[in-house]
Amino acid sequence: MTRILMALCLACLTVASLSAVVSAAVDYPRAVPGYVIHLPADEGSHPEFRTEWWYVTGWLEDEAGQSRGFQVTFFRSRPGTAENNPSAFAAKQLLFAHAALSDPRRGRLLRDERAAREGFGLAAARSGDLHVFIDDWVLQRVPALPSSGESGGESSYRARIASRDFQLDLRLRAVQPVLLQGQDGFSQKQPDARFASHYYSLPQLEVSGRLVLEQRVHQVRGKAWLDHEWSSAIMDEQSRGWDWVGLNLNDGGALMAFQVRDLQGRRQWAAGSLRSAPRAAETNAGGRDAGPTLGPSVQTFNPEQIEWQPLRRWRSPRTGIEYPIAWRVRAGTGVFVLRPLLEDQENDARGSTGTLYWEGAVSAEDEQGRPLGRGYLELTGYADPVKF
Repeated sequence: MTRILMALCLACLTVASLSAVVSAAVDYPRAVPGYVIHLPADEGSHPEFRTEWWYVTGWLEDEAGQSRGFQVTFFRSRPGTAENNPSAFAAKQLLFAHAALSDPRRGRLLRDERAAREGFGLAAARSGDLHVFIDDWVLQRVPALPSSGESGGESSYRARIASRDFQLDLRLRAVQPVLLQGQDGFSQKQPDARFASHYYSLPQLEVSGRLVLEQRVHQVRGKAWLDHEWSSAIMDEQSRGWDWVGLNLNDGGALMAFQVRDLQGRRQWAAGSLRSAPRAAETNAGGRDAGPTLGPSVQTFNPEQIEWQPLRRWRSPRTGIEYPIAWRVRAGTGVFVLRPLLEDQENDARGSTGTLYWEGAVSAEDEQGRPLGRGYLELTGYADPVKF
């Protein structure tokens, strides 16, 4: 979904203005319909575009059965200044990263952030394959292990984060095909189709690895969701922010839904997708498969088919910002009631992207209270409007 990188250009322009040579205005490419996303090549960076992000969110369970949420995010921005400057210090590509852990026993988010200009082997977002890093914070695709039983069509990823309060070293294995959002990966964000991104997701990632918390090592397992988007124009000047959710459903399906809000808080645009769980092959009376396994089907929703209704609000004791942290989301004929793992999942990223937002682990249930799945909810623009 649209991501916090929408705010990066303000921070990027401030940093880049320190460069000695400033280039002419940059003609950024736009996301356009018809582009065919190819993996793994398109998992890498698209440095000609203005903004890009790789977003991993999920739920972990340790050896004692304790559940926690986690977020690992890398952003890339092309500020469009100093592009003619031959100096290696010119800020031609800027990188940012956020990491967070939602631990109910602590009652608030544990978080950290980093920022760097690309170069000197210290920070990079490589093209052609997923490998993005800032110092020892890394997200990359890794080859399948011969002994893992993974087929050649599956990808695995590794996320390594060493923050002030926790460390993550996770392996994320894709067990389902890529989910192209919007129209075959072209995701419109406004009524004006010029505001759009190329966008795909990898839901239902199987996670294993370790979490270090308070000098104790926990072996963890869980489910995660990876989003990757790149764009040069997403929101217009009348936009304030957005609400987004990605859910790994208990039956193996996946839901993504978002809405963009205008300056008065009204919906400007909305969209989403619902992928059904893969269906096992039916068997005949003799116990043999009657046919091949049926692949999942995908429903793509237009704005009229998506509805966000806030159910409960929470006010941050630090910033005074009020966030709607529980929702009733309708996608087509399906209804998903979102409940936060904990209330205080506010992420203060003013030290890197200049934004305040709420991003946290949520569970989903139907209107009768029956569990449907788990995922992450993102709420932006509840302080100041998100700006490029």
